[in-house]
Amino acid sequence: MAEKLYTIPVNDAFDADCECPVCEMYQNIQENAIDFVMGTSYMEDDIRMETDKIGFCDKHIPLLYKRQNRLGLALMMLTHMNKTIKEMEGKMNQKIQAPSLFKKSKGGGGAVKEYADFLDNSCYVCTRMENMFKRYVITTLYLYERDDAFRTKFAASKGFCTRHYAMLYDLAPTELSSKHLSEFIETLNKVYMENFKRVRDDLEWFTDKFDYRNADAPWKNSRDALIRAIQKTNGVFVEEKKK
Repeated sequence: MAEKLYTIPVNDAFDADCECPVCEMYQNIQENAIDFVMGTSYMEDDIRMETDKIGFCDKHIPLLYKRQNRLGLALMMLTHMNKTIKEMEGKMNQKIQAPSLFKKSKGGGGAVKEYADFLDNSCYVCTRMENMFKRYVITTLYLYERDDAFRTKFAASKGFCTRHYAMLYDLAPTELSSKHLSEFIETLNKVYMENFKRVRDDLEWFTDKFDYRNADAPWKNSRDALIRAIQKTNGVFVEEKKK
């Protein structure tokens, strides 16, 4: 099958030596989104209107900070804070309804709490990533349906984290034909469970190595087992501290 632009990142992720190709795609999309925000795009009016309005989540703000463009991030944070002040001042003046004698209050936060919740659950980076990530996951199923070489690659993968295994399982009936659906689910289940157990076994040996009786035994494939186990169970990458 001839490779098209939108299939390249998916094939690249499945070519990578990783515990979850979908996590790999997500990580790449996230890096690209952060690079986009911290490049010159933050000076564009339409981008700043969005970042002023919704800000960034607690997951992505540290990643933006690590990019070392402190002035760019400071400018975005400044105008976002100005927007927040303006919105909050308007909502602070709204009258709070006191509970009646016979009706229990459900909380008196009103417009202030509603706006704070909006800010707490919105993020420009997340929004930018969302559509692209879903497109990549659907492209994974598209390739499985149409590309023999990709089906072989899929079956030879190291499986998936639990979150992305379930995502593929859920989307398969709507994206695959009846010709390939049963085969896909069977293959998906196999690569997920076999590789989940493989990492579990590596993790078990990692813990056994802390027993003095195994001090001289080889580590086998367990030195990074904890990091790989975290990815399998939680779908996140953990960076080791540099010594």
